[in-house]
Amino acid sequence: MLSARSIPRLRTSLLASTRVDRARVLDTLVNNLDGMAYRCHLDRDWTMVFVSQGCLALTGYPADVLVGANALSWEAVTDPSDRQRVRGEIEAAVRSARRFAVEYRIRTREGDTKWVLERGIPVPDERGCIVIEGFVEDITEHRAMVAALEHAELRYRHIFEHASEGIFQTTPEGRYLAANPALAKLYGYAGPDELIADLAELDRRLYVEPGRRAAFRRLMETHGEVRNFESEVYRRDGSRIWISENAHIVRGSDGRLICYEGTVQDVSERRHYEAQLERQANRDQLTGLPNRNLLRDRIEQGIARAARRGCMLALVFIDLDGFKFINDSLGHAAGDELLVEIAGRLNASIRSSDTVGRLGGDEFVLVLNDHEQLGSVISTLERVLQDIGRPAALAGRELQVGASLGVAMYPDDGDDADSLLKHADVAMYAAKSRGRNNFQFFTRALNSVAEERLTLEAAMRVAIERDEFEVHYQPKLDHRRRIVGMEALARWFHPVLGDIRPDRFIPIAEECGLILPLTTCILRRAFAAARRWNQGRDQPLRLAVNLSPRLFLSRDIVAHVSGLLCDAGLPASQVELEVTETVFLGDDELAVGIFRAFKALGLSLAMDDFGTGYSSLSYLRRFPLDTIKIDRSLVVGIEQQDEMAMIARAVISLGQSLRKTVVAEGVENPAQFDFLRFQGCDEFQGYLFSRPLPEAGFARLLEAGGVIAARGD
Repeated sequence: MLSARSIPRLRTSLLASTRVDRARVLDTLVNNLDGMAYRCHLDRDWTMVFVSQGCLALTGYPADVLVGANALSWEAVTDPSDRQRVRGEIEAAVRSARRFAVEYRIRTREGDTKWVLERGIPVPDERGCIVIEGFVEDITEHRAMVAALEHAELRYRHIFEHASEGIFQTTPEGRYLAANPALAKLYGYAGPDELIADLAELDRRLYVEPGRRAAFRRLMETHGEVRNFESEVYRRDGSRIWISENAHIVRGSDGRLICYEGTVQDVSERRHYEAQLERQANRDQLTGLPNRNLLRDRIEQGIARAARRGCMLALVFIDLDGFKFINDSLGHAAGDELLVEIAGRLNASIRSSDTVGRLGGDEFVLVLNDHEQLGSVISTLERVLQDIGRPAALAGRELQVGASLGVAMYPDDGDDADSLLKHADVAMYAAKSRGRNNFQFFTRALNSVAEERLTLEAAMRVAIERDEFEVHYQPKLDHRRRIVGMEALARWFHPVLGDIRPDRFIPIAEECGLILPLTTCILRRAFAAARRWNQGRDQPLRLAVNLSPRLFLSRDIVAHVSGLLCDAGLPASQVELEVTETVFLGDDELAVGIFRAFKALGLSLAMDDFGTGYSSLSYLRRFPLDTIKIDRSLVVGIEQQDEMAMIARAVISLGQSLRKTVVAEGVENPAQFDFLRFQGCDEFQGYLFSRPLPEAGFARLLEAGGVIAARGD
């Protein structure tokens, strides 16, 4: 063990060994650095007092050649062109007693020129004289790399400024960071700065097709680049050109995305030429409509789309009635003029998602996509017949033609273009054989549906003219089973067709434009009845009437209902309009405006069939609704199924929280009524209390006191 007396001696020994080690380490470090450490005098030759062994690799001279009064002076080693500049910078540092760093050239023993960086500081030596101590390192490669970079940048700048194609850098969001003159000229700007300052939000300001910038970004994010990305764009003056973009992602050393960088070319001329070729190959030369080649492609696309979406496609074969007579009597020029006119009318009769093509002569074909119901196809066919039949001025005369239409439906009548065209052609001849200027479906079943629809439409027009529609009233009760209101429901009994349900005649009325006169008939009767029943009542009954979504969103509906109320002498406060959630899925601004106008008139507003559609809670917040009606489907089973009970309970609680009146439809047994009443539901409808009644039957209920006992009580 160490004694206390021996510890100081050990510490002294360790310190001495530490000093020796430091000297050795310092000497090793100085003589092995990649460069030359030195001390020199402040004289005209920069006489070296000490240089490290790195001088040999740096200059080609050993240390003994550079050190001493008679040695090769550092001034001589320094390139003559740099001597004055170097001396000036070092002497200025000495006067200020500060560090310096200076770059210059030296000449090596072999005659080569090297660039060096000298860093030093003036310090007093052991005698107190000012000397310079520092370090000189070779930066020849670094200088060469910097020069290469500067040259490359200059060359890139020259290319950037004088390239014939547009070059850009943008953020992913679509803000320009850089643009060259060619791009500015391409887009109609005086220069890059003007383009960068003005052109932002590229998806809205540059690309003609909405979402094109988003497609560009998706490709960049997926592949890191885009190639030959062609788009139609707006120039500054509003004109359009087609461009092709090639671009890639630029990332930093850390992998972070910096920008998109790429080039733009104007390909408008090529696109125009391609369009001409496409038109010649796929378009009818007279009308510009798709010819047989393109039409077949459109049919196949429509079939694939219908199969994917699970909807119907209608192929309509059209043959003009009486065209041959016009063509023969007035000449081919008049016939061609008529064909062009009919082509324009057909285009105007269909949606942008549909196709009209010409097979030749006076034969046209319609491809009608995305139909969910046969009724919408029939409405289109009727419109087409009406448009074709309008008079046309030809050769100084006003003439009229008709058309025979044959219809084949995918998938019932065929699953390929050939079979659908064949069957539509067969149906077209059937239309001609049945008197022309009509349409026929290929299958007997579809013909039956079409005939029924046409029969109902014709009968409905007569019934409206004769005021044959009736109104039945279903009581609305409070929790004490007292009648507090009634819902007006349209009913139609035809002497030949029998009892026709609303779900059959109302869609037809909407499609063929009869919904307004039908609704007017119903409202007139209902308003008059409500006025009679409410005369002298302390607490007026509120009349609930349904409005078709299509009718509700018509811009003059508020004035129309207001006029009917005035005619009947019924206060608006005694009427509640019921609408389904469909009205919320279209033009929000229009719907909100109509709701507010009805509220200003004094009417109450109710959402019917709540829970069967989208049922967004935002509707209950944004629209000024007074009442929500729980659909019958949410009432059936609440007394037996916990899940249904939970849903009904949640809807009632929601209505209470929003301070809405909650009405339950379809209450059919006492258990349902008791459950809903206990949960706080405000009003009730259903067969438990009464079916919809004719006006006389409902009046008897009121005369009996207006309190209805549940059936079986």
